[in-house]
Formats: sequence, C-alpha cells, structure tokens
Amino acid sequence: MTSDGIGELIARVAMADRKAFRDLYNETSPKLFSICLRILKDRVEAEEALQEVYVKIWQRSKGFVAGQGAPSSWLASIARNQAIDTLRARKPVADELDTEYDLPDSGLDPEKQAVLSDEGRRIDTCMEELEADRAAAVRKAYVEGLSYQELADQFGVPLNTMRTWLRRSLLKLRECMER
Repeated sequence: MTSDGIGELIARVAMADRKAFRDLYNETSPKLFSICLRILKDRVEAEEALQEVYVKIWQRSKGFVAGQGAPSSWLASIARNQAIDTLRARKPVADELDTEYDLPDSGLDPEKQAVLSDEGRRIDTCMEELEADRAAAVRKAYVEGLSYQELADQFGVPLNTMRTWLRRSLLKLRECMER
C-alpha cells in the first residue's frame, strides 16, 4: 500500500471508522511488530506493546497531519516509543525475585520481639478497660491520625470535651500499663 493509502486510512480512523482501523492494522502490523520485537527481544512483550501501539494510534489519529510527514514514519515512531517505554518499565528479574521473597527484617532479636508482643497485648488489655467510645477515640486519634476537631465532629461532642476524653484516657492507659 502506498503512503497516501496509509494516510487515508489514518484519516478515516480519526473519524472512528472501524473498518479503516482493521485495514490499517492488517496493512501495518507486521512492520510495527518487527520494530517492537527488535527493541524488546521478547515475542510476548512485543505482542503486548503492539496492542498498546494500536490503542495509541486509535486515540491519536486525529492529531496526524498528512502533509507534515510520512504516515509510516508517524506509525513507526509510535511503535518505537511504546517499545522503549515497555523496556524502561521492565524490572530486572533478580531485583524482582529479591524483593518478592524477602522477609521483613525488624532488626530485633527474638527476645525483644517477644517483649514488644507482650507489651502490645498489655495495651490491648488496658484499652478494654476504657469506655467503648473513649477507646475508639484513642484509636482514631493515635492510630488513624484523626485531629481533635475531626474526632469531635465524628463523636458529636464539643472540641474541649474530646480533648478531655483523650487526656483522661491516656492517663488511665498509663496507670494500667504501670501495674
């Protein structure tokens, strides 16, 4: 097919002509696939990149101006850029495996982990001694990070009441933890 013929197909694709899009694909996909394959050196990735190329062609066809360059060059640049983007998005396999199977390293020895775990259970036990709404307010303030005003609005109490709830609840928790 001539350059003018490809340009005409792109112009028809810009008008959402599906038959023209199919014809453009049939006419140009072998060349664009070879560009993707040459850059990516992986058939599956090249096929996926080619799909993205045609999505971009469909989306960008209105921006193609026939007099500014050869249609095949415009198509080739889309394919080349997509293949390069795919290449850049690759993660090295070794890095991927390393991060996938790494266990979190807390840096603590087993004894310190046991102490922290025991302390967490003690906090939970002490939280149960608080009234339910006070315990919920403490969790939302110190775990979820809600502000005093957000808590006051959520619990339907004045701002100073919320401050009092939190201060008294923290005092009770400290007393409980010191036992």
